[in-house]
Amino acid sequence: MMKIKPNALVKGDSIGLIAPSGGVDDLKEVDRAVAFLESKGFGVKVGESCRASYGYLAGSDEGRAADVNDFFADPQIRGILCITGGYGTSRILDALDYEMIARNPKVFVGYSDITGIHLALNRLCSLVTFHGPMGISEVLLEGESYSTRSWLAALTSMSPIGALQNPEAAPPPRVLVPGTARGELIGGNLSLVAATMGTPYEIDTRGKVVFLEDVDERPYRVDRMLTQLRLAGKFAECSGIVLGDWNNCGPEKGKPSLSLEEVFRDVLAGVGKPIVTGLRAGHCSPTLTLPFGVEAILHAETDKPRLEIVEAALVRRA
Repeated sequence: MMKIKPNALVKGDSIGLIAPSGGVDDLKEVDRAVAFLESKGFGVKVGESCRASYGYLAGSDEGRAADVNDFFADPQIRGILCITGGYGTSRILDALDYEMIARNPKVFVGYSDITGIHLALNRLCSLVTFHGPMGISEVLLEGESYSTRSWLAALTSMSPIGALQNPEAAPPPRVLVPGTARGELIGGNLSLVAATMGTPYEIDTRGKVVFLEDVDERPYRVDRMLTQLRLAGKFAECSGIVLGDWNNCGPEKGKPSLSLEEVFRDVLAGVGKPIVTGLRAGHCSPTLTLPFGVEAILHAETDKPRLEIVEAALVRRA
């Protein structure tokens, strides 16, 4: 399937806010998200799901899926920003109109549980999407410059992003397995990547650079999910692996455990693919925004390990 790239966002464009996953705990956060987008020169349309609630979900499955479909179909909306993650995208993947979405490509942004939609849009539409901060992400709302600059550049630039740099205050990425890998960048939250295995939306890693991150998972659970992907051949098929942030994923106090570094070495190093760890992307502050579905080069070199985006993710509006 031919790769589909959305139009670059420009000031004055309308961005749709949706909640395809969990609900927003404090509805004042919806107003803060709107204010942030308006401060950057965008118009905003708020989906009904942003203020809906059904247990731990942002309203019914039908309502959340309708927001996704309706906002992709709406010609007045140029980009779609998920307001939060949580849980719930897996429940609506079979209710999305992928043929319609492919005919109406637009910028789509989110991370964490939104990984389910990233994988589905990549697999079924070949649509380039963006793994980055969401509507109520503090790194955007508090004006954190590194994260906001990365976010805006990813959604508005028609040039390749180039080499991704960790912020100066953060340690640089590290090499786990040396080498160089090239391929489309794909991946996201490890829990969601594992949860979609065996479905029509599971990750396609063939010849690709795989990015993974997670939050609030113990090392043994990270081990289990990585091992599942390894046994499924997902790492044997990929060209390289980038490991992002693993916020609060350390061992439980007082219990025996492997470290995350030991898990990564035990499960991944034997695959023999270039691997870089410590890219500042995921559930962290500050954080990078990553384009999924475009060509990247992973330089797993001891002197300067880095991920370089070498293909433009966006096109100019006709």
